[in-house]
Amino acid sequence: MKVFVGLSGGVDSATSAALLSQEGHDVTGVFIRIAIDGYPCTAGEDRLDAMRVAAYLQIPFKEIDLSAEYKQKVFDESIKEFARGRTPNPDTLCNKEIKFGLFFNWCMSNGAERVATGHYAQIQDGQLYMGADTEKDQSYFLWAVPQEQLAKTIFPIGHLHKSEVRTLAEKFGLPNAARKDSQGLCFLGPISVQDMLARELAPKPGDVLDESGKVVGKHDGALLYTLGQRHGFELFAHTPTTLPHYVVAKDIEHNMITVSTNKFPTNATKTLVTLADTNWIGEHASGNYQARYRYRQALIAARMDGTTLILNEPHYIPVGQSLVVYDGERCMGGGVVDTTTLK
Repeated sequence: MKVFVGLSGGVDSATSAALLSQEGHDVTGVFIRIAIDGYPCTAGEDRLDAMRVAAYLQIPFKEIDLSAEYKQKVFDESIKEFARGRTPNPDTLCNKEIKFGLFFNWCMSNGAERVATGHYAQIQDGQLYMGADTEKDQSYFLWAVPQEQLAKTIFPIGHLHKSEVRTLAEKFGLPNAARKDSQGLCFLGPISVQDMLARELAPKPGDVLDESGKVVGKHDGALLYTLGQRHGFELFAHTPTTLPHYVVAKDIEHNMITVSTNKFPTNATKTLVTLADTNWIGEHASGNYQARYRYRQALIAARMDGTTLILNEPHYIPVGQSLVVYDGERCMGGGVVDTTTLK
């Protein structure tokens, strides 16, 4: 088949292209250029590595600049959500709007029969499954991709472990085989979420409260914190024997956060979650499943009833975060956390 591969410059996408070429497909490498003013993006270096891979594999090389679209659909939208005190997932939004949205559609309009990427996930019979490498599995970030796109998508390394991908890259002699995995935010370069928010939203210091409402410390700005976080704030009475404290509530209007030594609620046994912007991959029905609201989080037993999910454990879940539903290793889709209620 005629397959367009998203070449990022990294070893995962390069190995994906090599495997597809080895299988006899008509492969074209495509680099997505995204650069946001003021951020240390590595688009220039990444493009050169992607070009070197395409030249080495003797496949055509194309590129598409989606900088403006990324800023509008992913960057700006994420900043708006953070400003409201919510916790969006920019990587999930990027997959939905950019990689499997605009980029996917561009590939199809330019003659591709299939689109491939270096994601650690698997597609079987049109359904999305976890990647074989549980440490690298990226199905969590793909929940919002419509099934129509997944049906024409290939994940060539989804059945492999990262160590096997490295070995294959060396076996193929790929010019970027020894390149280290990228760090930081998708397309923005080596920068943390906190640094991005400090730059874009200019947060102001405020009070840290305990669960009784007493001021026990200072923080750098309520917008910077997410529920469950245990670092980044100062406690007045902190000593080497002080127990870890976790953010359990945020008050954006008054710029305050509440912390507790209890990472999980102690006065409840379940968490009711209502979901917005849901996307279901294949057939789904009310019933017993598993779910997670953070990447690589241990799966939580849950029951789904329409757009309501009941976690069989009490959790402080950030509003705006992606909650993804699984049936064993199958990723069924998910939604954006809209409300949470402890029971």
